[in-house]
Amino acid sequence: MPETTRIWIEVTFDILYLFVVWAMVVTMYRRRSVVSPGNRRVARLVMIAFTLLALGDTGHVGFRVTAYAMGDPAPQFSFLGMPFGLRGIGTLATAITVTLFYVLMVAIWRYRFDKQYGPFEHLLFASALVRLLLISLPVNQWNSPVPPQPWSMIRNLPLLIQGLVAYLILRDARANKDRAFWWVGMMILASFACYMAVVLFVQQVPLIGMLMIPKTMTYIAVCLLFYNELYKTPPVERVPVEG
Repeated sequence: MPETTRIWIEVTFDILYLFVVWAMVVTMYRRRSVVSPGNRRVARLVMIAFTLLALGDTGHVGFRVTAYAMGDPAPQFSFLGMPFGLRGIGTLATAITVTLFYVLMVAIWRYRFDKQYGPFEHLLFASALVRLLLISLPVNQWNSPVPPQPWSMIRNLPLLIQGLVAYLILRDARANKDRAFWWVGMMILASFACYMAVVLFVQQVPLIGMLMIPKTMTYIAVCLLFYNELYKTPPVERVPVEG
């Protein structure tokens, strides 16, 4: 498959994904009044998490589409005498928002299962801080269409650690027989499996970048799971009529 064709398939899919995610975020906001009192804090964090994710991915996909529409895979502009690339800004934006997304996943776990932060959870927060510091360094070469190696793997290691929030969710969902959150944990694991395969092998096998499509689908699945669990109108209990 030609590289350009592969990229446009991914971009088209990402645009559809963004449409779905933004539609879900707007629907969550409009239906926030139907959330039960005990779930409101978790529901609010979920809405914030997916708003951040949608914002970052909108920049990433939007700037990528703009670059190809301009006929230049790496267009640049100057601001205060410094060169900036459209694709680089979009990639950096989604790197930041996905890091914050998994910070919020830890908070969602805490309030869902009424837990307190301990050493393991503080490790997850520290990993987020380290990742934000790493992605701010010039060595990232965000303007480059090809991620620098081995730095790309180094900057993604803290994100991999953040993904261990899936362990917390799966552990407590199983203990509490929380089927919705158990599937959330499984989708997070599937997402990281696809993502790490791309990070490790995409330069050797460019076609493996197509794994970003099932990775993206896991986020849609997580969004739908949260929506069905928190935002759907609870069924009305029928009161038997005594005759």
